[in-house]
Amino acid sequence: MKIIIAPQGFKGGISGLEAARAIARGVLKAAPDAETVLLPVADGGDGTLHALVDATGGEIFTSTVTGPINQQVEAQWGVMGDGRTVVIEMARASGLAMVPPRRRNPTVTTTLGTGQILKEALERGFDRVIVGLGGSATNDGGAGMATALGARFLDSSGNALPTGGAALARLDRIDISGLLERISGAEIIAATDVTNPLCGPNGASVVYGPQKGASQEVVAELDAALQNFAQVVQRDTGHDVLDIPGAGAAGGLGAGLVAFAGAKIQSGIDMVCQVLDFDRHLAGADLVITGEGRADRSTVFDKAPVGVARHAKAHGVPTVLLAGSLGEGHEELYNHGVASVICISDGAMSFERALSRTGEMLEGTAERAVRLFLLSP
Repeated sequence: MKIIIAPQGFKGGISGLEAARAIARGVLKAAPDAETVLLPVADGGDGTLHALVDATGGEIFTSTVTGPINQQVEAQWGVMGDGRTVVIEMARASGLAMVPPRRRNPTVTTTLGTGQILKEALERGFDRVIVGLGGSATNDGGAGMATALGARFLDSSGNALPTGGAALARLDRIDISGLLERISGAEIIAATDVTNPLCGPNGASVVYGPQKGASQEVVAELDAALQNFAQVVQRDTGHDVLDIPGAGAAGGLGAGLVAFAGAKIQSGIDMVCQVLDFDRHLAGADLVITGEGRADRSTVFDKAPVGVARHAKAHGVPTVLLAGSLGEGHEELYNHGVASVICISDGAMSFERALSRTGEMLEGTAERAVRLFLLSP
């Protein structure tokens, strides 16, 4: 029996690789002769860096850059085993987890650090870059990122705008004459698990602004600011980014990468599956086991487990999802290729205790799941 083990990381608990190893231990308790193939995945958010770099035998680097609230941070990025493809998780330079709750304010947070890593990678001669767009603290349309690459965002008096999403309401002109020349010869991929446009009721500000610290009044302010940003971007760069699916990812960084780096927006999980050669590994497989921290309605929107299940279903292989917790709407996953959703919790415990036992509970749940699978006709 061949079982593909393809979880993503359990945030705050264990990495995707650690989760895969724990699941494999459980599988082998139930089926000692099983062939297990460990393929930890990610969807553009947390874990994308290691999923791609580790799987290809690449190398991890660390750079000192400007964080989302203009603090100096040490941010990891990597180069895949091909020696030319850079992987950047924007959350490691501009992420929400880097900002204390009381200081979360998307009117001022910036993607400058993400741009600084992108610039460094290009100046070092790498010509293909994957930017994972999950977990942002920002709502600046990628203006900070573009500033690092040499673009200038000016008000009606010709003064440079301060950082953050609110200032874009005063944007009058964009000067791209100083944009890094190397950007034109590079292939940039914006990897995301969302399809939100830049603005409107499903846009970056309305959908994701509140979790970044924005009140309803601030959400309206930020949405209007991004509307102005989109208009000026179209006039001064020729890129219409307003309604591109995924342009609203990471507070509009998707739009900024399209406009200033010539990026193409792609499904994060499909891109990761392509790099991992996931479909080839599915040949001859009997079962796929995936996993994530919380399974709910949001998972159906091309999060890693649903992407894994979609690829597996195309090959006639059932997928079991092991989840740290189950939220409202998780039943919808059964309509998206997932055969079974199993909560790994094995008793009442605090959240902190659950995090410390993630690997142990994954192992036990995987064993139970495989024993049930072996009973099926």
